[in-house]
Amino acid sequence: MNKTEIIDAYKQYLMPTYAPEVVLEKGKGSKVFGVDGVKAIQEQAEKLVHCSNLFAHEGQVKLAQKLVEISGLGGKAFFCNSGAEANEAAIKLARRWGSQNGGRYEIVTMRNSFHGRTLATITATGQDWCQQGYEPLPVGFAYANFNDIESVKAAVTDKTVAIMLEAVQGEGGVNPATEEFMAGVRALCDEKNLIMICDEVQCGMGRTGKWWGWQNYSVKPDLFTSAKSLADGVPMGALIANAKFADVFVLGSHASTFGGNPLACAAALATIGVIEKEKLLDAAAKKGEMLKAALQAFAEKYDQILDVRGLGLMLGMVTEGAAKDVVQAFADGGVLTCTAGAHVVRFLPPLSIREDHLEEAVEMMGDSLDELFG
Repeated sequence: MNKTEIIDAYKQYLMPTYAPEVVLEKGKGSKVFGVDGVKAIQEQAEKLVHCSNLFAHEGQVKLAQKLVEISGLGGKAFFCNSGAEANEAAIKLARRWGSQNGGRYEIVTMRNSFHGRTLATITATGQDWCQQGYEPLPVGFAYANFNDIESVKAAVTDKTVAIMLEAVQGEGGVNPATEEFMAGVRALCDEKNLIMICDEVQCGMGRTGKWWGWQNYSVKPDLFTSAKSLADGVPMGALIANAKFADVFVLGSHASTFGGNPLACAAALATIGVIEKEKLLDAAAKKGEMLKAALQAFAEKYDQILDVRGLGLMLGMVTEGAAKDVVQAFADGGVLTCTAGAHVVRFLPPLSIREDHLEEAVEMMGDSLDELFG
């Protein structure tokens, strides 16, 4: 891409919080070099790790275009460094739009949700444990019950501007939304002129067998956030908005110093490329069914296992006793898992896990459960 193509793509696919006129490709010492040909993504660290967002670079516009296209949402992207920042950006965008549309600012979130560790995002999080000790919390959030559309309707007031939810609650216990609930939230947002926001920080990037969890349902959000595995370990977050809300942020209204830097964008583009090349979306769905069936077999064998739930390779096993005891037993047996609340063991294996390795892990977990439960 030449300079004109990059700047034109920047305007089409990135939210207008900056207005770069210079395009950078690489840097050395105190010098930066304009774009003159494109090299392999793997060489990015040798060329240009970071540049101010006052300048454009090809990787950023390519990544924004890719995210907009594979989401099917249209619109534009904003880049930052983490999931919490991406959710902060969504909250800020919603409030900015609400201030121009009736002075609305309140966002309804779900109990047992998790949206980040900043003051605003712990307040958006519908769990007391992560809010304790940080009072007074910011105003502007109300809570409803997940998968209960009547509870959401009851929480909406004339000050409500948005409804924010996870397609699959992660920290809250690996709880997938029902189709009825997602459709109900979408219909309510359309009826009340509210913004539907999906937090895809944990259940995005192929984890559920789709690029993002909301794509398992028949409706689309207005905004969604993505992070964690977006750049496969390099700090990276993104907010994607549909065309209606793509230009709510304007020049100077929001920013992120390191957001969308050349290295992170190269990593994210490479990550997406591997997922596509290796067909890891289909693999996550297939292997997720394999793992889910194995966990359900454990539930049939042991009374102490109450339920198995989730989508793709994002699964939870509900235990009668403390989940941490099961996690420890698995670890002692050589399989690493984690908790999602007091009574849920969370399974998040790599999307690229081999089937024979998955089978081996299941066998090891079976041995651990035999020892733990008898």
